[in-house]
Amino acid sequence: MLPYHVRLQAENRRNCVPYSSDCAIHLINMHIDDLDRTLLALLRENARLSVVDLARRLDLSRTTVAHRLGRLEAAKVITGYTVRVAEAMETGLVRAHITIALHPKAAPAVEAALRRIPEVRQLHSVSGPFDLIAVVAAPSIRELDGLIDRIGALDGVERTTSSIVLSTRIDR
Repeated sequence: MLPYHVRLQAENRRNCVPYSSDCAIHLINMHIDDLDRTLLALLRENARLSVVDLARRLDLSRTTVAHRLGRLEAAKVITGYTVRVAEAMETGLVRAHITIALHPKAAPAVEAALRRIPEVRQLHSVSGPFDLIAVVAAPSIRELDGLIDRIGALDGVERTTSSIVLSTRIDR
């Protein structure tokens, strides 16, 4: 008899609707191979590469690359394509991490409000004395101060604590 985890994987494979979100974990765990990892690395380097360019670099057909991209997108391995701005464009900005404590059940409304603030670059849900950490960038200390006040004034925010980033030591 097969071990339980092997039987469970086989059962999950039979019950999966191809490319459904219910099967995302299965696809991530079972079907990401070295070629997919190379494809993802190329996209991290330049998300604007065309399928033709990707196929050429991977020495594959366009159809194969398009199918792999579709599978990775459907499995939520690839959740979007983005732009990385040159460091020179960011050097004048003041960056900070703002820890945010919320009132109970306020997370969805606060998250929605923070999504509408363009200076919020990242938002992390965390454990500990705070509920969220917002990574923000503002053109000046004065504007950062106003941004922190705006975030603190959002309905559902109990308190904030801010730390200005002095330098980035590792950025991967």
